[in-house]
Amino acid sequence: MKHIIFLACAFVLWQAVCAQHFTVSGRVTDVASGEALPFATVAIKGKAISTITNLNGEFDFHIPAEFRNEILTISMMGYVSYEMPVWAVEGPLNVQLQSYPTVLNEVVVSESLAGGDILRIALARIEQNYPMRPFLLEGFYRDVKKVAGTYISLLEAAVKIYDEDYAAPRNKFKLRERVRLIEVRKSLGYESRFTGYFDQDNLLEDLLLHNNIRYRQIEATEALFASMKREPDSYYNGHEVYVVSHTEQYLLRIYVEKKSYAILHLTYETGSSNETVGKRGKLVSRFAGLKKDIAFREVDGKMYLSYITMASRVNWYDRGTDSLRFETELFQQLLINKIHPNTSERIATTEKMRNYGLQYQDRPYNRVFWENYNIIKDTPLDKKIVEDLERYAPLHRQFEGRQ
Repeated sequence: MKHIIFLACAFVLWQAVCAQHFTVSGRVTDVASGEALPFATVAIKGKAISTITNLNGEFDFHIPAEFRNEILTISMMGYVSYEMPVWAVEGPLNVQLQSYPTVLNEVVVSESLAGGDILRIALARIEQNYPMRPFLLEGFYRDVKKVAGTYISLLEAAVKIYDEDYAAPRNKFKLRERVRLIEVRKSLGYESRFTGYFDQDNLLEDLLLHNNIRYRQIEATEALFASMKREPDSYYNGHEVYVVSHTEQYLLRIYVEKKSYAILHLTYETGSSNETVGKRGKLVSRFAGLKKDIAFREVDGKMYLSYITMASRVNWYDRGTDSLRFETELFQQLLINKIHPNTSERIATTEKMRNYGLQYQDRPYNRVFWENYNIIKDTPLDKKIVEDLERYAPLHRQFEGRQ
């Protein structure tokens, strides 16, 4: 009898937990081509929670039950947004987004603002368009390391990020945000000798420092303004958007909302360099390329970070023969899944995560937590990652620290 009562209580408790959240799943594609749309924003309209689609356009969005009567919105730069009541969702969604008609170049040329003018105004209005009061972000971080074509490690973390405001920092390369580590899980590959070919610093802190808008890392020089080209206008969430780009030594493309001049999206890509960036034993490394995407979303009239993705490659050469031995790749993603504007919650110095690598900041694997947390959904490409990593043991056992 005691056993039956225990099971009944456990079932009631499980139902109560499930009732607090429900999940909307689906796939987002281009209506004309049928191609997947990665990094589309899936959100509750006017609310501070969201996720993004993966490289295959798929998503799982865990929504608190209190938002059942709100509007689900799916948006993508250059496309008409999709909306429907949350309560009306039945089964997996197959969302096909319609692209806006391209604005002709003749229309763009006829306007008086050049690319440099638009960027100059956007940079001058950062403190007007971004939060100038304390805020807190809840986020999901992932990094994957690859050596010579084989994935060797995976780390995922749930974090809270606190910042005072978007005022210009004195030091553009010193982290101002405070980060609290909530949960972390990692594969056994972090014990591999190959991880020594990657930076051993706190990679999440490094990624946050790549927020070019927060840290004013776009140099407001006349030379840069003169090099910025005006591209055909685009649209986002029903608003017209300027598109400006620099395409000489590197690719920099910036999307700017026309009415407010808020920077909505930034992409950056650069190629290889002959400059030596590191040494290890008889090997020397050179930078092989970097690609970065940063997006923001509006909450309560201010722009907050939505996600950052970055892929960086480094080639390792024999110091004696200068022949290529192998390539290392680091993939990083930070998804902000909840925003708390004007927060009273702080992260004290004693609470923030340590400056050393996340892989050394272990805590017990919390499977229940991860089952209900908004992460970037796995893609078919990730199956290759899992296949490589599970040479050691099933991933769930690796997260638990077991082989």
